[in-house]
Amino acid sequence: MTYLVRRFIKTGILFLVLGLLLGAYMLVRRELFGDWPRAYAVSAHTHAVFVGFVMFMILGVALWIFPKPLQEDRRYRPALIEVVYWLLLSGTLARFVGELLRAYSDLPMLAWLTVCGGLAQVIALLLYVWTMWSRIRPSARQLRIGRGGESD
Repeated sequence: MTYLVRRFIKTGILFLVLGLLLGAYMLVRRELFGDWPRAYAVSAHTHAVFVGFVMFMILGVALWIFPKPLQEDRRYRPALIEVVYWLLLSGTLARFVGELLRAYSDLPMLAWLTVCGGLAQVIALLLYVWTMWSRIRPSARQLRIGRGGESD
């Protein structure tokens, strides 16, 4: 397992912990104090779990198990996956913080933080798809023995 794969997976686990803690806090506030969570706090929780945990895990595991890039592959570059990681991390954190703070404040700057975070997430995921597209193929071994030509 490469360092990038480990980084994606460990980051996903950290986002899961962050989402669980926020979810538990909102649950206690709702059930014991009658304080229903605000929509922005729910969205922050959802992004921590679904983008932070689920997407980081999916991207990391895909990076690990997809066939290695072919030598002539010009799209896949570990440096681009590194850019994806930092864009997705900063975007998800910005979105989480922006939405959580927006639940309790009307500062216009928080709307921009949330929007910029969301756009960084979109760019990161599109860059990941573009970079990994050529790795969605039969393995080199399957290609060598002629089993890769099956149609899906």
